[in-house]
Amino acid sequence: MTPELPTAPPAIQNAILDWLARFSATVREVDYRSAYPFWHPRIIAFGTVQPIVEGLEVFRDRQWDSVWPRTTDFAFRLDVTRVLASPDGQMAVAIAPFTSTGYAPDGTAFDRPGRTTLILVPGASGSGEGAEPWVAVHSHMSLARGVPADSHAKRPVKAR
Repeated sequence: MTPELPTAPPAIQNAILDWLARFSATVREVDYRSAYPFWHPRIIAFGTVQPIVEGLEVFRDRQWDSVWPRTTDFAFRLDVTRVLASPDGQMAVAIAPFTSTGYAPDGTAFDRPGRTTLILVPGASGSGEGAEPWVAVHSHMSLARGVPADSHAKRPVKAR
């Protein structure tokens, strides 16, 4: 018999889905400052065209800067997101498809779907303004096959 996956209990599931929804809003707003509390300062991340990087500033400069201002409509597909958790509730994994809109050099919009794996740990809840109950320590975001990696919108960064 195959063992069950360690599905997150409802409280963790709801907290992570809420995290994803609120983080998505920072992407849509191109608001880096509001996004920082969602991430561990030493985040380890990689993506479709990004190498493995460590540190929030490098993650911002190599990943966010190359995507957020150049796309629109980012959202995780919460209806099909899976959340797993360690038995002690000290680690959670979100496996989430996402949608967004990309733009060809001529401005033509195209669907820009992809998928994400995030590893989250309990954060510093209540330890200051902007503290998050969960913080991501790892992010892997990649586009679906055949989706162009480059997008050419030019939106301003709201807050750095």
